[in-house]
Amino acid sequence: MLINTYSAAVVGIDAVIVTVEVHATPGYDFTLVGLPDAAVKEGHDRIESAILISGIHLPQRQYTINMSPADLKKEGAAFDLTLAIGQLAATEQVQSRLLSEFLILGELSLDGHLRPVHGCLPIAMAAKNNGFRGVILPAENASEAAVVDGIEVYGFECLTDVIGFLNGTQPAEPTHVDVNELLSTYAFCSDIDFAEVRGQQEVRRAIEVAAAGGHNIIMIGPPGAGKSMMAKRIPTILPPMTLNEALETTKVYSVSGKLRKRANSKFEHETLIVRRPFRSPHHTITDVTLVGGGTNPQPGEVSLAHNGVLFLDELAEFKRTALEVLRQPLEDGHITVARNKLSVDYPAHFMLVAAMNPCPCGHYGDLKHPCTCTPAQRHRYMSRISGPLLDRIDIQCHIDAVNYDDLRRKADGESSAAIRERVCKARAIQTERFKGTAIHCNAQMTPSMVRQYCQPDAQAEQQLRAAMELYGLSARAYDRILKVARTIADLDSAANPEIPVSDVLQASHLLQAIQFRQLDRSDWGE
Repeated sequence: MLINTYSAAVVGIDAVIVTVEVHATPGYDFTLVGLPDAAVKEGHDRIESAILISGIHLPQRQYTINMSPADLKKEGAAFDLTLAIGQLAATEQVQSRLLSEFLILGELSLDGHLRPVHGCLPIAMAAKNNGFRGVILPAENASEAAVVDGIEVYGFECLTDVIGFLNGTQPAEPTHVDVNELLSTYAFCSDIDFAEVRGQQEVRRAIEVAAAGGHNIIMIGPPGAGKSMMAKRIPTILPPMTLNEALETTKVYSVSGKLRKRANSKFEHETLIVRRPFRSPHHTITDVTLVGGGTNPQPGEVSLAHNGVLFLDELAEFKRTALEVLRQPLEDGHITVARNKLSVDYPAHFMLVAAMNPCPCGHYGDLKHPCTCTPAQRHRYMSRISGPLLDRIDIQCHIDAVNYDDLRRKADGESSAAIRERVCKARAIQTERFKGTAIHCNAQMTPSMVRQYCQPDAQAEQQLRAAMELYGLSARAYDRILKVARTIADLDSAANPEIPVSDVLQASHLLQAIQFRQLDRSDWGE
């Protein structure tokens, strides 16, 4: 008897439907074809034990199983349940009437219980896109898959429960998740706030501009000035995630197996990532861990920071090769990992926030502590960051140590909620500006959009020309100055409704944007 069951294999962050064809004939043998890896092949032993301990009789037959498409490698233990149901249906232990309506996946323990697997969200999306009625999977994965609207998601604890449901002897209710409630409940939950930051008004302004336009930013200053403290609070002023952004980010965490681990925080939910990610890898990180890949490719830190913040503290301590691989995702918003027989594409649209000392001793430019480094040492230290990488960082600002009066000031600084309100208003202006396009913020503008929406007036044009000639700025820096100036103008319009939104940039907008290119200045640090 020939039976078809259906599951899915995860490739990158998307899922491909896999048809499991089971043919049972008289005899005693087991043949599994279709590029299964070792974990899939070992599933045969888990299946036999699970069926036996569950008290189910599996007749001795010669089973020939094909996993189609045959040229796609099948990995992991998620096919255990699919293979088990296929064998039981081929021997008429399970009715076949529902098998064509559901994707089935789950790892079997030796006693028949179902264990959670990775990638359930993209698999649920594939089920919807390919016209399946729903998904059958372990109970622990049910809420993750149920965020996909328009399909039925059934979570079960053990093999016998799945058999009862398919045979119609055990009723079950689909899992429901209110996505809108999750978005509203967890979006701004945090135990940190910008109100805790003392002083640093100029840097706070730079961070607000970066958040409003989605710009990359680097902070350079002495140890203890508050660089890391402010970086960790940037997610609290970013706009709330849209449903599409939340689903995209959750897919990355789902396929990498980090979704439930992230949910250990009281501010997260195990079903859907609704707060913008904040990833802060150590400077000893390898190239592959940063951008993704490996023998069995997995998303890297740049993809785990998708739609959020990637914070690189002590930037100059990172390996040069690790920093250089950031160029493609910073420019394109995605990373392509190519292997011998496989090429996968991971999303990597993130806001890069970097912090570093100005020199090995950390006190170059600090009026209170003299620098002990030689000019050659400072040059070698700053040379660890290549010019092309710095060109891709829109805002470069110097941060001074906090003085005593600011530290002792009793009044709190401006709260994250107040800053976020202005940021959201500026983003609303950008959403209206780029309506109907794939662009979401000023930092993503194409060159043609820069020419259309970033037109400096006559005085601003003179200021920009003088800065380009004085500092020897590149063409990329020219575009990024205009983008930052566009965001500054949007913030002004957001703060004062009487200021109309215009495509023309004033000199004040350009001057402030030029001041944010401090590392391009020959007198930097003096």
